Amino acid sequence: MNAIKVTLGVFAGIALGVVGGIIFAPSKGSSTRKRILHRGEEYGDELKEKFEDLIDSMSDQYDETKKATMSSLGKK
Repeated sequence: MNAIKVTLGVFAGIALGVVGGIIFAPSKGSSTRKRILHRGEEYGDELKEKFEDLIDSMSDQYDETKKATMSSLGKK
């Protein structure tokens, strides 16, 4: 459930950043679009990193659970 909240928070942050950037942009449209694209890429990279961390964590938990289960059954 925590990962879902993080993902939703990231998407909400991206949306608010884009809207705020467009509304309060003091520069030309082309400059604003480049800046938004750059920030979008940064947010995308952060989201990808968090997703990879989640997958790694889930994989580690799976391995630990499997090891504990096999140990309790007397298998290696």
